[in-house]
Amino acid sequence: MSGAALGLEIVFVFFLALFLLHRYGDFKKQHRLVIIATLLAWYLCFLIVFILPLDVSTTIYNRCKLAVNSSPAENNGSYVTLAPSSKQKCFKPWSYIPDGIMPIFWRVVYWTSQFLTWILLPFMQSYARSGGFSITGKIKTALIENAIYYGTYLLIFGAFLIYVAVNPNFNLQWNQLQTIGIAAANTWGLFLLVLLLGYGLVEIPRSHWNGAKRGYLLMKTYFKAAKLMTEKADAEENLEDIMEEVRKVSESIKYNHPLRKCVDTILKKCPTEYQERMGRNMDDYEDFDERQNSYPSEKSLAKLHKQVIYSVQRHRRTQVQWQILLEQAFYLEDVAKNESSATRQFVHTFHSQEPENKIIQYFYTPTVEWYWECLLRPWFYRVLAVVLATFSVIVVWSECTFFSTKPVLSLFAVFIQLAEKTYNYIYIEMACFLTIFFLSICVYSTVFRIRVFNYYYLASHHQTDAYSLLFSGMLFCRLTPPLCLNFLGLTHMDATISHKNTQPTAYTSIMGSMRVLSFIADGFYIYYPMLVVILCIATYFSLGTRCLNLLGFQQFMGDSEMTSDLIDEGKELIRREKRKRQRQEEGENRRREWKERYGNRDDSTRSRAVHTDQKESSFSETNANRQAKENSVEI
Repeated sequence: MSGAALGLEIVFVFFLALFLLHRYGDFKKQHRLVIIATLLAWYLCFLIVFILPLDVSTTIYNRCKLAVNSSPAENNGSYVTLAPSSKQKCFKPWSYIPDGIMPIFWRVVYWTSQFLTWILLPFMQSYARSGGFSITGKIKTALIENAIYYGTYLLIFGAFLIYVAVNPNFNLQWNQLQTIGIAAANTWGLFLLVLLLGYGLVEIPRSHWNGAKRGYLLMKTYFKAAKLMTEKADAEENLEDIMEEVRKVSESIKYNHPLRKCVDTILKKCPTEYQERMGRNMDDYEDFDERQNSYPSEKSLAKLHKQVIYSVQRHRRTQVQWQILLEQAFYLEDVAKNESSATRQFVHTFHSQEPENKIIQYFYTPTVEWYWECLLRPWFYRVLAVVLATFSVIVVWSECTFFSTKPVLSLFAVFIQLAEKTYNYIYIEMACFLTIFFLSICVYSTVFRIRVFNYYYLASHHQTDAYSLLFSGMLFCRLTPPLCLNFLGLTHMDATISHKNTQPTAYTSIMGSMRVLSFIADGFYIYYPMLVVILCIATYFSLGTRCLNLLGFQQFMGDSEMTSDLIDEGKELIRREKRKRQRQEEGENRRREWKERYGNRDDSTRSRAVHTDQKESSFSETNANRQAKENSVEI
């Protein structure tokens, strides 16, 4: 089994990243390089999370072997290694990874992710948003936009090297410079990590608890409908304005103009109905005379191309989200109606537009659906919310006490050390996986939820643009390494935290010794995570939501008058869409009934008419043949 667990997890994580990317991205319409770069970034980050528990169990086994091979009581500085008794043996874990594999694996994964997040992905973001009409033009635009970005890093790094070379007290080697670079990247990531973690630790349990409240979810859906309708109308108006500008440019630049190829490229990005409309309004071929008319420049066309891509993507996204929100609102209204059903069978107002699986229909009957949706699901969400809240409390407590080694106050460290005494590797891996998985869910779910106006927004059902996908890959690559270091600190597997002279994990050895920067290792890394308490309190009382509401960004708040007005507006919008859908279904049903009732009569009438025509034609042919014979006899 050596290395088998590592290989299985590598394959599983790849398909997990591919599934999530397929849910948010669009493989058919987005550029392949964007898909590959985002997939690689997500894959490497998820890989770190899933493989780290195997590294911990392998490290504990290696420590056991060192303890067996050493003397019964060997003093290594401040830590005393006690060898196991003669009866106790070091059992190899089922997921044991041979020596030498993990350091190479972590080195490749870490430095590839850092290259992506600091160099390649920022460049690809500018490339994806560029309105250039050639690869060279897009690369030029991306280099210009990232000149300040890259120049700032080079300036800081150059100033640091000059300071080290001039100061005689510093005698840094290459590995120490490498550690300083890693520490700087992890410090930036930890700063953002604590902010996202403080939000997720409170919001995830609360969202599941509110998920058991049908009335709450329905009111929030009405609120979202009112906001989304405003955004949808704004997107439609913006698209109309951009298409009008495209129409003017298309009419001014004729087919023999040098920039006509650029205009054709812009037209291909427009919706089909606008392309047909502009094609009908095009005049015939006209001679190109540069002296008589003023034409837009290639730079202005590139800007228009960029606006067309953005407006079309936004319009398509709002249309899809509106349909999804309508289905969600209809479903929640159906649940509210079926809660008082005496037959205990779930009845849908509208039939599903997509064909359902026959296996699901066989097991998930209307009765089973009623018991799950109206009875069991609310209790399941409440129990899950309590479990998640318990995990959140343990994380907050451990974040505030993980620096204490005597006594050990971090609960995660206590669990791992108890399992380490009996070398229960299955328990160690499960405890490590659940811990880091919960931390990752709290952080990653916040990345998927946040929205920075219309520049960054991860929308499901293939509606995320290339810029947001690449930006999410950057965030994941910057957040995952400090997240894993924080996890190792919570479990006291990091020697910097535990102050024990033991064999480090392969992941920690790649990070290097943070003793090079003692003010970061003994200060920022230990005390900054305590800020998560303040952030959790702020999230619990919705201080951020209230601040955004005061600034004019409408948020869902139960005690707000504006929220009540938007809920009423959304309820009316849903009611209109419901009546519209009902009228459409009634019309389809009437046409279907008419076809079933009179379709057979029409078919029989047509067949009877065809048969009569065939008889008449055969009778006429027979008469014609008789006359021909009679004439021949007379002759």
